[in-house]
Amino acid sequence: MKAILVVIGGPTGVGKTSAAISLAQKFNTEVISADSRQIFKELSIGTAVPSEQELALVPHHFIQSHSIETYYNASIYETEVLLKLEMLFSKYKMVIMAGGSGLYIDAVCHGIDDLPTIPAEVRKKYLDLYQTEGIEKLRNLLKKCDPEYYKQVDLNNYKRLLKALEVFDITNKPYSLQLKHQPKQRNFDILRINLNIDRELLYQRINNRVDKMIEAGLENEARLMNEKRHLTPLKTVGYREFFDFFDNKITRLEAIEQIKNHTRAYARRQLTWFRKYKDAHWFEPDQIEEMSLLIKKFTRNLV
Repeated sequence: MKAILVVIGGPTGVGKTSAAISLAQKFNTEVISADSRQIFKELSIGTAVPSEQELALVPHHFIQSHSIETYYNASIYETEVLLKLEMLFSKYKMVIMAGGSGLYIDAVCHGIDDLPTIPAEVRKKYLDLYQTEGIEKLRNLLKKCDPEYYKQVDLNNYKRLLKALEVFDITNKPYSLQLKHQPKQRNFDILRINLNIDRELLYQRINNRVDKMIEAGLENEARLMNEKRHLTPLKTVGYREFFDFFDNKITRLEAIEQIKNHTRAYARRQLTWFRKYKDAHWFEPDQIEEMSLLIKKFTRNLV
């Protein structure tokens, strides 16, 4: 029987960490984090890193394991997680991966296209362009060099615009032509579990979590990172709003309210992403017994 990777996805604040820990304890296994922000060791409060008590319950991997100073992306994550899984599957028949970064999860489950490594100077060139002239400049450039990708990409996601422009810059070929969308074969089976709760309750949880972040010192954490705000990991919810506050663009209360608004918007985008998987099984986060039964049934069917 192949090893099994149980993937627990869902929006931020829904309770993925708690569910993953409960299931890992039940099945005596370990957890791989699929969170593109919790991976950075300099960030803690703003990324909602699991508490020391939670991390002590079961072994976790890819939590605060990399520096914000080091370039990191889904392709690197894919390579590193597959190596980690090879080691873990020598000890366990099943491993749990939990997180809300859909692109990172897809990289592990299906692979991503083999694209060229972007030189630092090219990356800096377009990042500087974005910072000085804004996202509209990126959109206009992309529309000229790759109209096909322009039609399908999220035009509000500057990271994806940057990626397409960078690849075109060094290959002189449209990014859309280099996306094969061919799933890679894995030597393990995958069981997808998605978590969700009532929308209003989710929003309430998000608002409460942001309040707790503020109480825990998010503002101070952002101040400590202020000089490194140019780094990609810091161009994210929870930090960029406080950077605007430090620049006197908005008030402190406006920064906090924006963090809540932007986090709720992020949760909606995550739900849209996870709904595309027709083979996913949906649960509420406290339905641990039901998830356990599903895992046992899935395991039996593979025998």
